[in-house]
Amino acid sequence: MSAPRGLRVAVTRPAVQAHEWVARLQAAGIDAFALPLIEIVPAGDPEALVDAWASLASRTLVMFVSPNAVLHFFAARPQGTAWPVHALAAAPGTGTGDALVASGLVPAQIVMPSADAMQFDSEALWARIHDRDWRGARVLVVRGDGGRDWLADRLVEAGAVVQAVTAYRRVVPRYEGAALEALEAASRPGGAIWLLSSSQAVDHLEQVAGHGRWADAWAVATHPRIAARARRAGFGRVE
Repeated sequence: MSAPRGLRVAVTRPAVQAHEWVARLQAAGIDAFALPLIEIVPAGDPEALVDAWASLASRTLVMFVSPNAVLHFFAARPQGTAWPVHALAAAPGTGTGDALVASGLVPAQIVMPSADAMQFDSEALWARIHDRDWRGARVLVVRGDGGRDWLADRLVEAGAVVQAVTAYRRVVPRYEGAALEALEAASRPGGAIWLLSSSQAVDHLEQVAGHGRWADAWAVATHPRIAARARRAGFGRVE
């Protein structure tokens, strides 16, 4: 992706991941800035995460839906609790896989789409694991509030016993001061290229910036579902 001269790229991922993406884009010569449209906050029931850690010895697979799922799950690890050597950790993409490695797992404990996969999502992950025998396997899905159940449904159909635990919640950020000014500037016609990596980010953008403002806006989406959501919001150009 190359931005026209003078047009900046608004990276809308949650703050930690947004700043990582901004650094990489700037290193590639792209004028990018962080404008998170999702704020990550802890789940409301921390004891559920402690109980989930206690259940890992009986799990065949633990599926993490995002890097934030990894960060919040491992932040709740009880002192002295180790990851079971037999349990696999599943990641839908390289960002989540990197977070698992940073949390102490080794690549042999992680299953995820290949680095050259056409896209990183539940479907690509299922393509890697669907031929295993899942009958009677106990699977834990570590997720945020809401989200898709597509992979969990496939595992259940294959005979697995699937449970989920909420590790974090996604809320609309509060925009004040410089953040509010940046949001308003980016929302003006031609104000920014919107880099969208979540359909929920588009939901939040409409909530905080208003409907019907995007006919002259350009969005770059990381997945076809997100692109479809941007088109429904009225973005004039979506890639």
